[in-house]
Amino acid sequence: MTDTPSYEDARDELVAIVQKLETGGTSLQESITLWERGEELAAICQRWLDGARARLDAVMQVSEPAEAAEALADEPGPEDPSEHRAPTDSSDSARKV
Repeated sequence: MTDTPSYEDARDELVAIVQKLETGGTSLQESITLWERGEELAAICQRWLDGARARLDAVMQVSEPAEAAEALADEPGPEDPSEHRAPTDSSDSARKV
């Protein structure tokens, strides 16, 4: 089993893949392989972002600074983005600050 890359590492690899695909000059098979890896990396990045959003939402729901610090400490850290799930509320109201 391979380790999940950090958000930054996954993003950087995804950018490199996109640039290579845009440049062209790869065989069809190599392009497909790159595309599949890009999809994997995009999903990893999304899990990281979803986890970060969930942590921020948890903090925003807490009124006292001490409670906010405790809420962040109780949440799983970014070491394992597979523990993070997308918030069930898909409205944009959570994004308003």
